[in-house]
Amino acid sequence: MAQVVASRLRRIALARNILSRLQSCEDGMTPSPDPLNNAPPAAPRDWLLVLGLSLCVSLLIVAPFFWRGTASGHDFEFHATSWLDVAGQWKQGILYPRWTDWANHGFGEPRFIFYPPLSWLLAPALSLFIPWDYVPVAFIILVQTFAGLSAFAFARRMLPRNSVLFAAACYTANPNALLMIYFRSDYAELLASAFFPLLFLAALQLADVVEARRGSWLSTLVFFSATFAAVWLSNAPAGVMATYSVTLLFAWIALVHKSWMPLLRCTAGLALGFGLAAFYIVPAAYEQRWVNIAQALSPGLLPSENFLYTNVNDPEHTFFNYIASTIALAIIVFTGVAAIAARRESAKLGAVPVQRETWNAFLLLAAIASAFMFRFTSVLWQLLPELRFVQFPWRWMSILTVPFVYFVGAAVARRRFRWLWIAATLALLTSTAVFLAQHTWWDDEDFSTLRATIASGEGFDGTDEYDPIGDDHYNLPAKAPRAHVLPPAEDAETPTTNATATPPKIVIERWTPESKIVRVESARPARLMLRLLNYPAWQVQVNGSRIQPASADDSGQMIVPLPEGQSRVTARFTRTRDRTLGAIISILSSLVGVFLFWWGSRNRKSQPP
Repeated sequence: MAQVVASRLRRIALARNILSRLQSCEDGMTPSPDPLNNAPPAAPRDWLLVLGLSLCVSLLIVAPFFWRGTASGHDFEFHATSWLDVAGQWKQGILYPRWTDWANHGFGEPRFIFYPPLSWLLAPALSLFIPWDYVPVAFIILVQTFAGLSAFAFARRMLPRNSVLFAAACYTANPNALLMIYFRSDYAELLASAFFPLLFLAALQLADVVEARRGSWLSTLVFFSATFAAVWLSNAPAGVMATYSVTLLFAWIALVHKSWMPLLRCTAGLALGFGLAAFYIVPAAYEQRWVNIAQALSPGLLPSENFLYTNVNDPEHTFFNYIASTIALAIIVFTGVAAIAARRESAKLGAVPVQRETWNAFLLLAAIASAFMFRFTSVLWQLLPELRFVQFPWRWMSILTVPFVYFVGAAVARRRFRWLWIAATLALLTSTAVFLAQHTWWDDEDFSTLRATIASGEGFDGTDEYDPIGDDHYNLPAKAPRAHVLPPAEDAETPTTNATATPPKIVIERWTPESKIVRVESARPARLMLRLLNYPAWQVQVNGSRIQPASADDSGQMIVPLPEGQSRVTARFTRTRDRTLGAIISILSSLVGVFLFWWGSRNRKSQPP
């Protein structure tokens, strides 16, 4: 009798197990040996569907722009003036600018050496097709649509099929992106964030946590490196956060697998990625010694003043910090609760090792990103190289949003409480958007005002951290002539000696952002003051002989000593050795990447089916 009862109990258990598996299949979570690796390739109609969905969400985000004007956030003027300056230089045949011509009211600055190029190349390209007033709108739509596609590529390999579209939509309108769009106007960081889902997908593929479909690991290495380089070429703080995040992720995977291979692949991928971006990174790193880069950490920009819910003496700064902190805390709470819900449901369905490892990886990533926002990590902000230049700890939301979308998508995939999760997530996104749209600054004349200042020759304000060493750009005159002549230094205090002297003649032969040619005729030795900051990349010649120009006492304005008679002064912005070295490294890295991709594809074709 006991044997019969035991046999029936085993049959009942087996039946329940079969029903459980069928239920998980219905929910898109079939507990196969490797569900992440067995996901079928996306059909073209799937990509068109997510493209349309991401585009619609992006249009909803920018809808207030059409009747309220442009959201003029903290960094709007910086980005807008950069775009206008680049567009102006394109008209003069300078395809890749280095010197910002109209910064510091026409004295210029080396902004384009230090600021990553993708955003300030993309926006002027859009201006070739649409009016300037709509360029920010087009930029946001384009970037956030790409972010949705990026999240779709990530989610379809990480999440059940029935939650992939929801995850893509959530990432398109995630709260951190809304903060950047409405309040910060940080278009470069917005662009960098669009690459993060692809970056972490590539990282997990390179670490063999998720199967790579590009053939051998060499092809995956190239994909990872290219995405990593794209982040650095979009935004430097995002590049710093990405570097630390993927390094810690690979280190954890290596520890779990008890293998050095993930670390070796990580090292190779990061090296190739840095090499691809070397044309920007090498000059930006080397030429920091020529500018006041420490001003990037001036009061108000220090990490210690921007941890979550930090109070400072500036009420406006504190108000914004509270907004950013509340959004960050909401993402942290949502991520944590969704992670617990996804874990419990997976345990009931018998999650396989791949699912558990992915869950653990994103939990680690969320924990790292969250921890860096709180003050107890201040020691790390001081010790870890370059981390302090991230400036704002709440910037780690850009990393946190990837685990946020992963865990929320996993929670939505379960039947239990599905609609509750959907409603709560939509409530978070909608309330964030409404609040930010109501409290930001709207202006429909920003571009027209900035274009007018450039057309009038007034230019715009410079940037503290890109100011050349020895210059205080606040001492520069707002409306200075391109060139004017002063007597020699020894005669500066005896103006009576010049009373009967013939005024010098000045002819501007050429005045472009990277080339200045001035002809001067003076009856006596003199000094030529150029509307130009003295920077080592400027090569100055007088009558064909190279000279070392001087600087004004209270600023970095360039001063060129002239002999009596006729003089022809030439100032050219030359290619420095660090720029040449960076370009060579990028070219060689590109060739290596092409070879590795070809070799990986070749090996894949040679493998038997």
